[in-house]
Amino acid sequence: MRPGARNLITDVEGLLVGNAADARLKSGVTVLTAASPFTAAVHVMGGAPGTRETDLLAPENLVSEVDALVLSGGSALGLAAASGVADALREQGRGFAVGDQRVPIVPGAILFDLLNGGDKGWVQNPYPALGRAALLQAAEDFALGSEGAGAGATVAGLKGGLGSASVVLPSGVTVGALVAVNALGSPVGDARGRFWAAPFEFGEEFGGLGLPEPPDPAALPALKTHAPEPGANTTIAIVATDARLTKAEARRMAIAAHDGMARAIVPSHTPFDGDLVFAAATGSRALSDPAAELLLIGHAAASCLARAIARGVHAARPAPGDALPAWCERFAG
Repeated sequence: MRPGARNLITDVEGLLVGNAADARLKSGVTVLTAASPFTAAVHVMGGAPGTRETDLLAPENLVSEVDALVLSGGSALGLAAASGVADALREQGRGFAVGDQRVPIVPGAILFDLLNGGDKGWVQNPYPALGRAALLQAAEDFALGSEGAGAGATVAGLKGGLGSASVVLPSGVTVGALVAVNALGSPVGDARGRFWAAPFEFGEEFGGLGLPEPPDPAALPALKTHAPEPGANTTIAIVATDARLTKAEARRMAIAAHDGMARAIVPSHTPFDGDLVFAAATGSRALSDPAAELLLIGHAAASCLARAIARGVHAARPAPGDALPAWCERFAG
C-alpha cells in the first residue's frame, strides 16, 4: 500500500473538498461533494452525537445516494451549515428528483467548539453562509490543520484540526479519510508529542517522530478528576473509496474506520464525545473479489483515519485568542 498522489481524501477520483472558516468566530465548515451523487452511510459510536439526515443513510431506507456531506463546528447551531450547502446545490440544479423539484440530500455532523475563545455573540447564525462558502470552494486540493471544521477544534490540552490521508491498495482501489479532530482524549502519546497513530505513519506525514513511550498508568486517572461537559467534544470523519459499494457495504467500511479513531485517540468513543464516521463510495471501480477486497478496504479506512487524525493535529497553527496551544507551539523545535 502507498499514499495517493495528494495524500488527501480527494485522491478518490471525483471527490472534492471545500473549507470555510471565520477567524473571529474560531469555527468553520468542511464540505465533501462530487459532480454526481455518491453512495453514503454512517456509523456513530460516541455518546453525544449531533447530526442531520443520518436516518436516511440506513441501508433499508429509500435514498441510496447523497449530494454532499458536511462537517461543521458550532454544536447544534452548526447543523444549519448543511442548509446553506443544500440551498447552493439546489441553485445549481442538484438534488433528488421529486416531480419537477430537486431536493439536495446533504447529511451533516457537528462538533462542539463554542468555548474555544472565539466570538460567539452573533445575532444571525453564521453557519449557513459558511456552508455555502465551503461548497463553493470545493476542489481537489485543500489545506489541513486550523481550517474548515477544524478551525476551532480542540483535543486534550491542544488545538485540534482538520486532517486527511489516503492509500492506494494493490488492487488499485483508493481509500481516503477526512476528519475534524475535537476529542476529549488525546492523539499525543507522551511528553515529547509523539502520536498514538505512529505505527501507521507513511514517511514523515506527521513529523516522523516514531512511537510514543509506553503509557504511564498513573497519568490516566487525571481524566477522572472532573466531569466533562456533556456534548463538549466530538471527532467527526468521512472515509471514502472509489470501490462500488452498497449502502450496507459502505456502512461496514464506516464501522471498521472507527478502529482507526480508537488507535489514534486515547480515550475515544466516550459518553462525552459524539464520535461519528460517514462513508462515501463513488462506485467507479468494480470489485473482482468483494469479500476479500471489502476486508482490505475496511482495514485501509481505519489506517487512513488514524493517520488523518494525527495529521490534523500536527498541522494546527496558533492564532490570537486561542484557548489552547497548537502542537507546534508545545512540541516543535
